[in-house]
Amino acid sequence: MKALITGASSGIGRGMAIELSKRGYELILVARSYDELTLVQKELLTSSVVIALDLSISQNCIDLYQQLKNEEIDILINNAGFGVFGEFTSTSLDRELDLIHLNISAVHILTKLFLQDFVKKDRGYILNVSSSAAFSPGPLMASYYGSKSYVLRFTESIYGELQKKYSNVYIGVLCPGPVDTNFNTVANVQFSVKAMTSERVAGYAIDKMFKRKLVIVPGLSMKFCHLFVRFVPTKFLIKVAYHIQRKKAESNEK
Repeated sequence: MKALITGASSGIGRGMAIELSKRGYELILVARSYDELTLVQKELLTSSVVIALDLSISQNCIDLYQQLKNEEIDILINNAGFGVFGEFTSTSLDRELDLIHLNISAVHILTKLFLQDFVKKDRGYILNVSSSAAFSPGPLMASYYGSKSYVLRFTESIYGELQKKYSNVYIGVLCPGPVDTNFNTVANVQFSVKAMTSERVAGYAIDKMFKRKLVIVPGLSMKFCHLFVRFVPTKFLIKVAYHIQRKKAESNEK
């Protein structure tokens, strides 16, 4: 049994690697930092391979698939991603394009290539990591919220296609709320809601993946928020989201 995890050097990706290793899976860990990947590797109980690669470059995603397509991978977890904070007119276009390439294009490419193989074998698991941000507008983090909405709807749509074919292949999407990870530092934000630990989120996500749940939302507060946004007008959600994001910025400035 073998699993491929992107963004595996820290946070949820690291937590999933440790969880799957406990369940007997061999691991292929991908992230940009070789040194950080080797630190995760030392925590694992099973054999593993680390690949240092920048998946915001589309050709690297294709090359990764070509390198691994004969490895009999059972699980693909698309976890790599980051956020950009600030008003859309002020944030870096280059940084946002990197975000789009990593948060959207890499997920799209790897899902497509590995899913084609999984469908032929009629087995396999794909878990795409989105965010609770996918459920609402996100002023001051427009690119990030938009990218995570894409991952959510993209995954749900493929799930529908697989169901119509009576496929045994699973695809699902993880939508966590605030998680205590390095993401906060990269995006330059602090959360007003208490963050869950990455280990707790990872364990919950893996359990639900094997139970074949489509949309995985860890934590009661996030489940409530998911339900809440279904019944609230969009313009009101925008005002609430802006207020929350503004408070994050003010906390960072203190």
